[in-house]
Amino acid sequence: MIKKGGKMKLLLKVLVSLVISLTATKSVIAADYNFKFGTVSADTEPLLDAMRYMAKNIEDRSGGRIEIDVYGGAVLGTNKEVYEQVKNGAMVMTIADAGYLSDYYPDIGVLNGPYLLADVNDFDKILKSDWYAETIDNLTAASDLKVTAFNWLFGARHIITNKEVRHPDDMKDVAIRVPPNVMWVETFKSMGAKGTQVAWAEVYGALSTGLVDAAEAPIASIIGAKLYEQRKVISMTGHFKAFVAPIINAKIYDSMPADLQNIISEESINAGKYLTKLTLEGEEGLIKQLQSEGVSFVRASDIDMAAFQDATAPTYDAFPEWSDGLHERVSAILK
Repeated sequence: MIKKGGKMKLLLKVLVSLVISLTATKSVIAADYNFKFGTVSADTEPLLDAMRYMAKNIEDRSGGRIEIDVYGGAVLGTNKEVYEQVKNGAMVMTIADAGYLSDYYPDIGVLNGPYLLADVNDFDKILKSDWYAETIDNLTAASDLKVTAFNWLFGARHIITNKEVRHPDDMKDVAIRVPPNVMWVETFKSMGAKGTQVAWAEVYGALSTGLVDAAEAPIASIIGAKLYEQRKVISMTGHFKAFVAPIINAKIYDSMPADLQNIISEESINAGKYLTKLTLEGEEGLIKQLQSEGVSFVRASDIDMAAFQDATAPTYDAFPEWSDGLHERVSAILK
């Protein structure tokens, strides 16, 4: 027989167990949408900081109705593999580059053209243009890829090898890693280099074995992939000033309640501002870090930028699938 005091203790235990059970159940089922958010970039890069910043803000503002797990280092696959996952309706988000997106809608590839931007702040003119709105709508219609923001400054891309690069002639016959993307291939072809297609996760090994002599990337990515262990000279050619974009499957996005759509879009933009600030403010610190590792730099002021611009100009003629006058139209927006 259980005494009165014992009954009370037993009842209390039952109630506590019930509360714990309900709380645990709630934590499991609370999220209406669970996404994996992946990229090929290393976990230590500013891009991953921005992705985590975006994920946390979305989770907080949605009250846990959306949960997002962030993955770096190509855990979810290569760029193209993850784009296809998004396109095919997986609960996956990723960071997209205009060059890769051009596989789905060619005109957007112009945004990744060589020396398109004199000043990264000018990119905002494009984002506010009718051309951009039309292009994003056409991309979505062609691919089911929904761009939630395009203001994420990934950084200017520079060349890392074992010699100084001051003029396009210095790139003649240099085997340089390029991704499987026409814009990269044509840009380095115009410099006289030999573009060799290698997945980003394999670049370190390609430099180590001599498959390629050089690579190119933003400084943060060079550090993240530890390419400085294989090559010791970075020439700050800035041939691409890259903005990237978070993407989600359009059908999934459209099926979500309007308040959640707004949260995703707004926090994507906020995270883009955050990444841009990190990128612009952090470069000199990263340069010092690499110098401490024995890396030397050829600064932009010591590079014949006019020669690089002239050499790479024909790249814009290598895309017959682009709309007529596309480069001219975008250049006019930037003036």
